[in-house]
Amino acid sequence: MIKLLVLDIDGTISGESNAVSPYVKEVIAAVQARGIPVAIATGRMYRSALRFHQDINSTLPLAAYQGAWIQDPSDQKIHQHLPVDRKTAEQLLDYFEQPQWRSLLSIHFYINDQLYVREVTQETATYAQRSGITPIAVGDLRQTLTNAPTKILALCDDTEVINNLLGSLRLQYTPAELYLTTSVATFFEATNPFVNKGNAVRYLAEELLGIQSHEVMCIGDNFNDLEMLEYAGIGIAMGNAPAGVQAIAQWVAPTVEEDGAAVAIEKFLLS
Repeated sequence: MIKLLVLDIDGTISGESNAVSPYVKEVIAAVQARGIPVAIATGRMYRSALRFHQDINSTLPLAAYQGAWIQDPSDQKIHQHLPVDRKTAEQLLDYFEQPQWRSLLSIHFYINDQLYVREVTQETATYAQRSGITPIAVGDLRQTLTNAPTKILALCDDTEVINNLLGSLRLQYTPAELYLTTSVATFFEATNPFVNKGNAVRYLAEELLGIQSHEVMCIGDNFNDLEMLEYAGIGIAMGNAPAGVQAIAQWVAPTVEEDGAAVAIEKFLLS
């Protein structure tokens, strides 16, 4: 008996349209009418994810930044904020600014739910438009480090560059030092080592609702969803997910453009 449904946003309930389709909304509403709460766990900023939370009428806290920031929009209570250590953030910035990386990467620092960049590149502009966020260009990102960043993102349209960056930094940092992942093939992400969507969903389920993992269903589409799909009693990968994500899922839904999340929800929770 599933008592909590957790959904990723991009590539899961939102595709090219950057919105939740009427069919997906309808199916989510049917689940909620059965008394099953629905939550969002996303790599997006809190302020960028908020409209999706409102679109699906979620009554639970919103897990943003892979779960580094968990906040309840109803009363603004921040349940969890686990930022990246400032010294580690500075080390990463030094690494990104080496000659072989600097011209290839657009670097994003997320501090107090604001986006700081050294300059607004084309990649940043595209990201900002989709996210509904105004980036703050500061030149040297070190001047932002009076506060610890919630997340650090490196963007590059060349997926091979992102793969090389991920592989290189995984040799330098253990999982106990940094959580490193990709949310889409062109986004490298770094967060506090205790942060991942699996831990975020565990918090919602066990701490807030008093339920266990076998009573949770999660749907996601990328490598930053792996931990929550593994945690859940029912872990669903989207048809547009990479093979490595589909391999650990219990079922693979149709793609996001085919409203695969709604198909999965109907199959497992409404049939």
